[in-house]
This record gives sequence, structure tokens and C-alpha cells, in this order.
Amino acid sequence: MREPGFADVQSAASTIDGQVVRTATATSTVLSQIAGTEVVLKYETQQFTGSYKERGALNRLLALSAEERRRGVVAVSAGNHAQGVAHHATRLGIVATIVMPVGTPFVKVARTRALGATVELVGRTFDEAAARGAELADAGAILVHPFDDPLVIAGQGTVGLELFVDRPDLDVLLVPVGGGGLASGIALARDELAPGCEVIGVQSERYPGMARALADDPTPVTGGATLAEGIAVARPGRITTALLRERMSDVVVVSESAIEHAVYSLLEIERIVVEGAGAAGLAALEVNRDRFRGRTVGIVLTGSNLDQRVLSEVVERGLVRDGRVSTLRLLLDDTPGQLADILAVVAGTRANLLEVAHERRSADTPVREVVVTITVETLDNDHLAEVRSALERSGAHLM
Repeated sequence: MREPGFADVQSAASTIDGQVVRTATATSTVLSQIAGTEVVLKYETQQFTGSYKERGALNRLLALSAEERRRGVVAVSAGNHAQGVAHHATRLGIVATIVMPVGTPFVKVARTRALGATVELVGRTFDEAAARGAELADAGAILVHPFDDPLVIAGQGTVGLELFVDRPDLDVLLVPVGGGGLASGIALARDELAPGCEVIGVQSERYPGMARALADDPTPVTGGATLAEGIAVARPGRITTALLRERMSDVVVVSESAIEHAVYSLLEIERIVVEGAGAAGLAALEVNRDRFRGRTVGIVLTGSNLDQRVLSEVVERGLVRDGRVSTLRLLLDDTPGQLADILAVVAGTRANLLEVAHERRSADTPVREVVVTITVETLDNDHLAEVRSALERSGAHLM
């Protein structure tokens, strides 16, 4: 397949105009203050399916001939690409089959089916699912690749087209990278509209496929569980690698904890839900503040499809990290009034008591002593330290 160019991105913009959302671009005042730079966010979370992926999917679908539409399409995806293909195929009257690994979160399977596609759960890995997708393509269905397709790349590039029209003054743009379709399309737009802007890719430390490809490092990606499943691609595309080898300034690899913190920060500060892959750009900024300080930095928030259970865990863990919800275990003498005294101490610090558990019969507890577990809500870590200090002064032993 040939490499796409800027003219293809322009053509894609005309093709999909009015059928996807022209998403907002806005400066985050609080994130800018924290990072010491102007932070400009591109909200692809506003798309109908909650992700930029539908841009490339739609551009590819609209290029099908009448005969190809009759044959139907197949896509292999565990997430956003699946929903983008399902939504627009259904809207265009095209039969779509989406092959997903067996371990795909139920919420993503349900959403994809609700968008009108037939879902097949096959294999434990993406590669095993891809083998089934190849079988369906051999049988006549048209394969809509998630990233290594010129039309898909051009469609994703419309994100950059909009962004650089809105903010041609960007010094740096941080883009999450899995297979490389989004970054490739954006880089094509950058070449023409903002040649002075660095495009820097961001990957999870567990899936640094593009980073290794661009460094000619043959070490295989071992993968593993990741919060950023949207960029969990072990082998980037052939076309995308060639495009980014010439156009990407750097690839930054971030930890799982940095991605989790970025998801929490966006929820706390911007009041928006962003999935792990979508928050990777902010994670890169947060761990490299000195590198970007004083520059105008763009971040593409690529998607909002975060499983609700995972979101709940991220929030709970964030509250614990910030010292806002904590569980304390206290060893007390088992005498009347001790529990009431402890609760009075907590009340005196103006902490909010959430839960209390009284353990008298534990085998680990000495006779005539009792373990009390309390969960408290506090303002921050300083307030939590005040609560702990007050409890210790009262004679309680913190375990």
C-alpha cells in the first residue's frame, strides 16, 4: 500500500465532514499552572463513540464500492476501533462483524453489539482474534484495519488538521501511540500547517512497540495488563512506522502509575472521564515537566471509554494517594468507653468518619485488647497526619 500524504488528509476532512464531531480545542488553566506551560487539550472524547477512531473508520467505509458494501466488513479490535466501525457501518447500511479477544471487557462487547455489529469472541490474544478476522476477510468480507491503512491514517489525520487550524502556535504535540495511525495522520497535517511543532509519541512502558521499531530494536514486546489498552499494540504498522521514522521527533515511554495518575488528574481537574490511552499525553507531560516548561504543549485526549469498575478503582486509589480517604487500624485496651473515646478524637480533628469495624475475636489480637478499624475522609495528607497524631496522643496504638 502507498503512503498517504497531506492531500489525503484534506480529502478525508471533506469526506467525513458533518458525519463526525469537529471536537473542541481549549486551554486548561489549572493544568497550565501546574505544569508551568500552556496546556492545550483536544477533546476527541466528544465523538459519538467517545474516540477519534471513528474518523479513520468512516473514511475507509465511505471508500467502499457498492459491491464491497454488499460483502460487508470485518474489524479486529478490543475497543474503540470496534465501536467506530460498528457505528458507521450500521449507519451506512453495511453489515459489520467485529472479532474481539475472549477477555475483552463486557462493557465494550455490549457497546459494540448495541451499535449494530455482530461480535465474535475468539482467542485469548489480539493475534488469535486477528487470525479469525483474516479468515473472514478471505471469505469475502472487507477488512478495516485499525491503523495500517492509508485511508484510516488520513481519517485520523483530520484530528491534526482541526487542531493546527485552531492552534498553529503549538510548540509540542503529545500523541498517544499504539499502531501509529493517529500520530502518522497528525504528522502529515503538521508538515503543512505547523512545521515548527514537534510531534512526540507517548507509549505505555509495557507496549513500547513503536519506540523499539523507530530505534531498530528487535526486542519483542512482552506486553501484559495495562490501563492503556487502547495503545497496547505489540507490533506497529509498516506504513505508520515508515511515516513516523521521518516525522516524529521522539517517543516518550510512561509507567502504568503515571497513566493512572493522569486519568485521575483529568477527572479531578477537568471533570472529564478519559481512558488510560487517552490520558497518556498528560502522563508524559507530568513526568517530564522540566522538558516542556515554558512551551505551548498540545495534548490529544483520544478517548473516554473507560470501564466503570476500573474508573472506580482509579478514583479510590487516587483518594488514598491524596490522603483524602484512609483506613487506620488501632490496637486498644478492651475496656468500656474506649471506642467512644477514639471516635471523639476523630471528631475533634474534623475528619469525616466513613466506617468503623470492631474486631474482638481475631486470633492475632491479644486477650483484653481489641482492634478497631476506621475509615476516615480528610482534606489532604497534612490533615490525615493530624488525625494520626491525635490518635497516638490519645494512647491508641496505630498498627
